[in-house]
Amino acid sequence: MEELHHYIEEMKTLRKKLLEGPSKFLTVEQYSCLLNNGKTIRREKLKKQGKDGNAVIILPITKDGTTIITVQPRVFTKSTVGVGLPAGYVEEEESYENAAKRELLEETGYRADHLIECSSYYQDDGCSASFNKGYVGLGCQKVKDQNLDKDEYIRYLECRVEELLELVEQGYIQDGGSQLLIERAKKYL
Repeated sequence: MEELHHYIEEMKTLRKKLLEGPSKFLTVEQYSCLLNNGKTIRREKLKKQGKDGNAVIILPITKDGTTIITVQPRVFTKSTVGVGLPAGYVEEEESYENAAKRELLEETGYRADHLIECSSYYQDDGCSASFNKGYVGLGCQKVKDQNLDKDEYIRYLECRVEELLELVEQGYIQDGGSQLLIERAKKYL
């Protein structure tokens, strides 16, 4: 827990400044939608870098039976820091499984011997087509250093299964994707 608290303190946001100008990441499309009942509704669709923003989330389990969690800035949350599982976007023409392998390797330097799909869900079906898939990565082992994007700051640490479940219970792991995957993956833990 000491290492986790150190990482949480390191990743806390000290201040936010609203920037002017167009977004480089998010855009909104506006639609008029005719329903089968003859009614027309107006909806907005959130796009991420011009795409739907499909993503993966991975619950890595090492050969020793420990799990791996990540700590990173989540500046619009109450604590401004997210404790969760490795995750990331699916690139164009990339399969979800290949994205899971790539993101796990980039964010932690670990490689899984085997991936099992355990969850799938829309991030926010009210304004987005972003579809996520969650995987358990079995037999994970460290094979290289992290390879993070320019604006990505991620710390990771191994924890025992009991500690992982305790982090959910104590409210450290708050994102729905991590919570769902952990719950669905209990038979592998």
